[in-house]
Parts: sequence; C-alpha cells; structure tokens
Amino acid sequence: MLPIDMSDFGKWIGYLTFFTVGVSFGAVLEMAGFGDSRKLAAQFYFKDMTVFKTMFTSIIVACLLIFLFSALGLLDFSQIYVNPTYLWPGVVGGLIMGVGFIIGGYCPGTSIVSAASLKIDGMVFLIGTLIGAGLFGETVKYYSDFWNSSFTDRWLLSDWLNWSIGATVVAITVMALILFYFAEKTEALFQDKGTVEKAIWNKNKKTYLASAVVIFLISLFIWSFGQPDPKRKWNIMGAQYQPQLDSREVFIHPLEYVKTWNDANVKLVTLDMRSEDEFKQFHLDSAKRFSLEDVVKKEFVFDLLQLPPQGVVVIVSNTEEEAVRAWQWLKVQGVANLYILENGLNNWNQLFSDKVLHLEKIDLTRPSAKVLELFPKDFYKAKIKLKTTKKGAGLCS
Repeated sequence: MLPIDMSDFGKWIGYLTFFTVGVSFGAVLEMAGFGDSRKLAAQFYFKDMTVFKTMFTSIIVACLLIFLFSALGLLDFSQIYVNPTYLWPGVVGGLIMGVGFIIGGYCPGTSIVSAASLKIDGMVFLIGTLIGAGLFGETVKYYSDFWNSSFTDRWLLSDWLNWSIGATVVAITVMALILFYFAEKTEALFQDKGTVEKAIWNKNKKTYLASAVVIFLISLFIWSFGQPDPKRKWNIMGAQYQPQLDSREVFIHPLEYVKTWNDANVKLVTLDMRSEDEFKQFHLDSAKRFSLEDVVKKEFVFDLLQLPPQGVVVIVSNTEEEAVRAWQWLKVQGVANLYILENGLNNWNQLFSDKVLHLEKIDLTRPSAKVLELFPKDFYKAKIKLKTTKKGAGLCS
C-alpha cells in the first residue's frame, strides 16, 4: 500500500530519487517559462495567467489522485505528511511573500530556476532570499510567540469547512474549473496584442469541456464512494499493524502508565471504553470515557491528531480484548503513540489494591511516582517510544 517508505531502499537510493525529482521539477519549471520574471509578474496584471493555471492544475491532479487512491484502499492518507498550520503567521508570511513576488518577479523556487539558467535578476533575487532567510533565523526569537501562534496540526480544508473529504474535493474541483474559464477570459481581456498568445478557449472548446466533465465525474465518484471507514481501513491495512499487537509491543504495564502519568514532559491522554456505570464507579484520574461509536466520529479523532509529539494515548478497559478493536480503528486513522493498558483495569486493581505506601493505601485513581519504589526496577519492560520532531528556525537553526 502507498505511500512508499523510501528508507526501505537505503539512504543513497533515497538521495538519488529526491535529486531526480528536484532536477525534473526545475526542468519543467524552466520549460514552462517560469524562469522568466516577466512571465511570472504578468499574472499580477492579468495578462498571463499561466502560473495561476499551473498551480491549480497541480492542486487538482494531486487532490483527485490522492483521494481516489485513498477511496480505493490503495493509499493510506494518514501516512502522508501534512504541514502543520500556523494560521496568522501563515497569513502574514503569505502577504510578505506576495509583495516580494510582485516586486522581484520571482518566488524562491523560480528564482533558483532562473539563477540556474544564468539570469542576472534571478541570481540577485536568490541572494536576497538567502539574506532574508538568514535575517529571519537570527531575529525569530524576538517574535517567536507570534511565529508559533494559532497552531493546528494536520488541519485540512475539510476540517475547517466541517465537510466530508468527498464534498470538499467536489467543491475544489468545481471552483478550479470555473476559475480556469475566467482565467482564459481575463487573459483575452487584458493581454497586449502581439505580445501574449491569445486565449485558446475557443480553439479547443470541446477538449476543455470533455476534460472538465471527466474531472468532475472523478470528483463525484470520490464523494459517492467515500473514504474508507476505520473498519474497512483495518481490513485493508491490518497486516501492516497486526505485528505490533502480536508482539505485544503496544501493551504497556500499569507501572509504566504510572511513570508516564507522573512525567511532566509527557501529555497523557487516557481513553476509557467501559460502560458509563462502570466509569462512574471507578476511573483513572483525567480519563475520558468513549465507545467504538466515537472512534468513527471525525471530531473525536481530530482532537487526538492534534496532540504534540510528546503526547501519549492509552486505551483502558476491563480486559485487553475490548481495547484492541479501538486501538485498531484509531491506529489506521493516524493516531500516533497509541497504547493499551496491559490486561486492563482488572489487572490494575489486582496489582495495586493491596499495596500500602507510608501506612496508607494507594489512591488507585492516581498513584504517585513513589509507587514505583514498591516494585523491583526490572519488574516491567518499558515500551513507550515517543515520536519527536524538531522545528527549524531559518539558516542558523
């Protein structure tokens, strides 16, 4: 199943692949004329909308293929990296880049293409880009609070609209087709006669319409077929994650849970899937009750996907069997650092109920870290392994 993990092929194969893709991308940009600042700047005067149409073509092609393959069970979308969203810093950065694009005639990528073809203005712009990146890296500490503000990890347009992925794909497709049409008309209206190729809508009207119909039908298929629900995703992808259950590497001992709960560097989320009556009678401190029906709800999973890299999710129930299905369905939806309490709460109560600390019984809902002193250090095997990420800050990070 896609995506392919390039690390399986070795470091140098990965380097060669990335180099080939990068060079090919640059070559295509040059052949499309994107190494010429006059062509790039012409879009801001509505005379040449090639950049706009190229960008939307890329968006639509990628969007349709990704979610078509996902709908057919050929691609695990949760394994595709999506840049985290920093809304207001992104807005400000976009405005700054837009002004620079208008003034300089390039964006950073196209300036590299231009410089590679020995255009002086491209070289000057590239030098300015490097200087600007360096200044940003050295000064970001003075406004780091703003730079890291309004953070949302893996926030899709469908999440913002609160629509299904299929409905969002159809909306984007329709919008793109309409904008393509108006882009052609805009070029015809604003172009300078004799300097820019005339709009070709009328020349290939049938081809345009046929292509538009095909694209629209594909988007409708994605919407009607739908993205795989957790049960269908596990049937498709289960073989990839089942070894983690078979080897019991995701079942953590109660003592490791206690250690993690008392670790200030870890954000622990405890999900209790027992009945409401059982939950009211006894539950671990800060635990949140849920059911399998919640696992298929978009908003429930969305909150878990927003956890920081040091976030750990532990599923608890009376026995392991009840928690395994929840683990399976959450795992295939991309929830990271996901574990199950070993042997459930039945084992938890048996382990701690007769223990005494400083002549007092242990609080079973929130045992302190001192409880660990009652057991040998090798009493359990640590299994929690956190995924960590590092955010860079310019040239000097």
